[in-house]
Amino acid sequence: MNWRYKFCLGLIVFAFFLVVLRLFYWQVVKAQELQSLGDLQYGTAIKILPKRGEIQTSDGFPIAANKVSYQVYANPKEVKNKEATAQVLASVLNTDVTSISASLSLDRVWVPVKSKVDTETKQRLEKLGLQGVGFAEQYTRFYPEGSMAATLLGFVGKDNDGNDKGYFGLEGFYDRLLRGEGGVATTVTDAFGRPILAKMDESTGKIDGKSIVLSVDRSIQFLVEKKLKAGIEKYSASSGMIGVMEPKTGQILAMASYPSFDPTTYFEYPLETYKNPFVSDLYEPGSTFKPLIMSSALDAKLVTPTTKCDICSGPISIGGYDIHTWNDKYRKNINMIETIQHSDNTGMVFVAQKLGLDRMLSYLGKFGIGDTSGIDLQGEVFAPFKEKNKWYEVDLATTGFGQGISITPIELLTAIGAIANEGKRMEPHVVAAVEGNEGEFIKIEPKVVDTPISAQTAKVMAEIMVNAVNKGEASWARVKGYRIAGKTGTASIPIAGHYDPNQTIASFVGFAPSNDPKFVMIVIINRPTTSIYGAETAAPMFFDIAKSLLNYYGIPPSGE
Repeated sequence: MNWRYKFCLGLIVFAFFLVVLRLFYWQVVKAQELQSLGDLQYGTAIKILPKRGEIQTSDGFPIAANKVSYQVYANPKEVKNKEATAQVLASVLNTDVTSISASLSLDRVWVPVKSKVDTETKQRLEKLGLQGVGFAEQYTRFYPEGSMAATLLGFVGKDNDGNDKGYFGLEGFYDRLLRGEGGVATTVTDAFGRPILAKMDESTGKIDGKSIVLSVDRSIQFLVEKKLKAGIEKYSASSGMIGVMEPKTGQILAMASYPSFDPTTYFEYPLETYKNPFVSDLYEPGSTFKPLIMSSALDAKLVTPTTKCDICSGPISIGGYDIHTWNDKYRKNINMIETIQHSDNTGMVFVAQKLGLDRMLSYLGKFGIGDTSGIDLQGEVFAPFKEKNKWYEVDLATTGFGQGISITPIELLTAIGAIANEGKRMEPHVVAAVEGNEGEFIKIEPKVVDTPISAQTAKVMAEIMVNAVNKGEASWARVKGYRIAGKTGTASIPIAGHYDPNQTIASFVGFAPSNDPKFVMIVIINRPTTSIYGAETAAPMFFDIAKSLLNYYGIPPSGE
């Protein structure tokens, strides 16, 4: 009996170990494979897309919103008459019946039929009561104001996986914030293979995108775009742009460029229209750059407003180049106030030489020249300064009047904004606040980036610019009764190693009212043909818009 007992016990122990080994095989070795098989039998994972956040103007109006659409799907296991159902779906949805038939023949419990179906079409299908056909909400980007602020907004396209993605402007810069996080729901089947759509829960991870509120004033944006288009047509220019900023906060009130595009149908426009030239294009600013050089010399106490230029009686020869005034008129012993008033290039050479290279580059760096501005828009570029050992004497001279140096319009706008803001340069921002999904409201606080000049220097420079408006070449177009600080610009365009003798970039930059500025604005007209001068093209556009803005803010005339 003893050997039989031992034999039976051994068989039992052996069988036990076999069961343990088999369980280990299925539960550990084959666990992942079995889990996948179980998931396939249990249901199908469906990606749930988040709702993209809106983009609103300062008054809360959505200029980038979402239009509800629907995805039509089907459960082939529930569709009894597949051919008839395919015919009906193809007819109502205006799609290929062959592809729908192929989808309905699959051994699955969920297949997509068509995306972005409008509400009216959905209701037509619902009335037909097609068995096994269902609907899921989707969102399509919608721009209620059409092409308004298009280069500022950017657009929503598709990435390599076919998912929505923001490109250019705000849609590109804030894409992750706006798009949110997608979730996953599972189509669960019962014992008969019928689908039971699981509801979204926290485990799915779906998070709707946050909305952003802009500092952009819709009324000012509309005004600026209207005036810009009219100006481009009036002066037969190739393109142009306008930017308006609040100097005390750095908030962008309006930003427009022309030609533009419609973000809803962006694919119908040339690629070059997508970028925002205000932050993505470099240009030589010409005379609008002079207030930066002059205020630097004033701040360093190298000149005073009444300092006289002792080299301004004729053209100045430097390194084999002759530097002339824009109209070949020369004023002996011209002072610094008159240098800006008459936009005298020889006077600015005098100032640049007083500054010297090291001091000039230091001041320009504090003004934000040669670096990004930090604006919250996609595609900002900048041109860094050359290494000091590569600067020639003539380079210092021409930089004094804004030639031979490349900047973006946003660099100049924020730099002039520092003169308007008691010497403090603010970081420019288009977004004023972020709205969360649960009522949170995060305000973007103004940020002082640098203080290139003192408040006293800024005040003096503002007065010099007011004098330039009242007595300079563009005085005929000024808004009478208001103290507006400004400066014209007529910049030559470099081509193939020299400057184009017939085409220019005309511009005007300024702020108002000069004693308590509500806005700083720059107008740039590219290659005007009726006149090449900023005083005759960009300046009247500036003053026309400035007059409307002063009325909009309810600022009464204060006298000359």
